[in-house]
Amino acid sequence: MSTRLNGIIERFERGERVFATFASPDPASAIALRGTDYDAVIFEAEHKPWDAPELRDALQYLLDRRQINEAETLAPSLTPIVRIPPNGKERSQWHAKQALDLGAYGIIWPHVDTVDDARNAVEACRYPGLDQHDRNEPFGTRGDSPAWAAKYWGLPVDEYYGRADVWPLAPAGEILVGLMIESVRAIDNLEAILDEVPGIGMILIGEGDLSQELGVPRQFEDPLVREHRDRVVEIGRAKGVPVGHPHVTERNVDEVLEQGYQFLMSAPVTTYPGLERGRAATKND
Repeated sequence: MSTRLNGIIERFERGERVFATFASPDPASAIALRGTDYDAVIFEAEHKPWDAPELRDALQYLLDRRQINEAETLAPSLTPIVRIPPNGKERSQWHAKQALDLGAYGIIWPHVDTVDDARNAVEACRYPGLDQHDRNEPFGTRGDSPAWAAKYWGLPVDEYYGRADVWPLAPAGEILVGLMIESVRAIDNLEAILDEVPGIGMILIGEGDLSQELGVPRQFEDPLVREHRDRVVEIGRAKGVPVGHPHVTERNVDEVLEQGYQFLMSAPVTTYPGLERGRAATKND
């Protein structure tokens, strides 16, 4: 019986790949994904409207009563995290606070370009405390309103406090901080970000914005895009931080696995052949 609630973290700790997709943060999308073979979903609120009540309902509709009844753990079969609207340099933390307060197991931060952007992301996902100077930095700034999230996780509030910290900075933490690396500046700063800001659980390459900056919009296999993408993978591997590929298809899944990506994302569909091929390719990993 697993004691982990965040299935993404559990798979990373076991050295396994995570298969995920984007979805609109609304009940219809959640119902469509419920019962699929994905490990995780990123509810997309950067390019979709931010609507906290809709997100709350989506999180609820994602739960499967049969799975809950049959499971030997409180962990959901499909782990929900949220990509929030503001990017790193805007310093807006309230979207992250509301998503976590509704029960999300992690936050994806768009457009993180600098060490300060990354530190802000981790701080926003941690609670403060009197013992902060005895804890590892970055220190927390998350506001206190745990009741809804604790109920969603199926925990009493005091236990939620003990587990609602950022992994791997807090080894028992269940909250995943993911950074979108989607500019040349971000790639140039990535080594410093990972060296100076503990608590980053995943890097997700933003190929769309990166390709725009490189002058080849959405030409993801352009040599220039591939060169920059490969740098991110190389740095992530060297620092021991999982890297995510946002555009996995049946055609490229074998190459993506060979390159060492650990978080594989498809287009927002309920099933796709790349997932099945990826599962088959990694079943003995």
